[in-house]
Amino acid sequence: MKDLQNSKIIFVGGKGGVGKSTSSAALAVAFASEGYRTLVISTDPAHNLGDIFHKKVTHEKTVLMDNLWGIEIDPAHESKRYIAGVKDNLEGLVKSKMVEEVHRQIDMASASPGADESALFDRLISIILDESAHFDKIVFDTAPTGHTIRLLTLPELMSVWIDGMLERRKKINDDYTQLLNDGDPVDDPIYEVLQKRKEKFSAVRDIILDPGQTSFIFVLIPERLPIIETEHAMEKLEKHDLKVKTLIVNKVLPDHADGVFLEKRRKQEEVYLDEIDQTFSEQQLIKIPLFEEDVSDMTKLKGFADYMKNTILSTSS
Repeated sequence: MKDLQNSKIIFVGGKGGVGKSTSSAALAVAFASEGYRTLVISTDPAHNLGDIFHKKVTHEKTVLMDNLWGIEIDPAHESKRYIAGVKDNLEGLVKSKMVEEVHRQIDMASASPGADESALFDRLISIILDESAHFDKIVFDTAPTGHTIRLLTLPELMSVWIDGMLERRKKINDDYTQLLNDGDPVDDPIYEVLQKRKEKFSAVRDIILDPGQTSFIFVLIPERLPIIETEHAMEKLEKHDLKVKTLIVNKVLPDHADGVFLEKRRKQEEVYLDEIDQTFSEQQLIKIPLFEEDVSDMTKLKGFADYMKNTILSTSS
């Protein structure tokens, strides 16, 4: 578990309903209570951070407790801000009579599938590049597994797209240079914008792929579907050189839970726990018990965090 102690950025993912947001919040509280300046960010459209901490959390940093701040990224807000930024970048790059048509095309593109995810990732890039200097730990509570995979693989996909755009722009510029026959390269502000964007994507990709800076955690429970989904998600991430080293197995029945119903449930659970041990033999497994009460207030959340601290952070030393 030393990678968690050393990592600045931690992505927490998993199937909906397994306790991912609570685990993310508890991990952030555990880090904060150890003195780390910590930022926890929800990228899940169905935000839970505000409910967990009983505070209004917005798209800007909100103080949650000592050493801990939170952000809930609003895809609609980020999409509007992202589109406004694109329009600003084009100011002065197109003829005035074309501005209205270009803006119309951009507005149409903003309504296309994937636009919100692109805007979301643009904010994620800014957080990683701009906030890293101000925090010791940045914990991302990501959307359910499918969204997480698209979010984390988007830098690679976007870099390929930008490379294609840059190559086309370069060819156009070279053709203009030959046409003018003066040997001087043509100034192209759009090429410069794309180049800077590529550099940002590249910088974030390097950070995400660096196991010394970034860790990935998946949360699951000992049931059939979360096990299958976690295995598939990890296989997809590994195709993009993203390694998941840690799994939190949540809501495991404690030994003291009694009764005929729970005993039958425990026998079924033991089968799934054995399957988890075999399927994820190369991962560090952190087994969290099912608590007697819902983690519904800060006292219970801190209790969860203390358990995290004792069972996770203490093993890092």
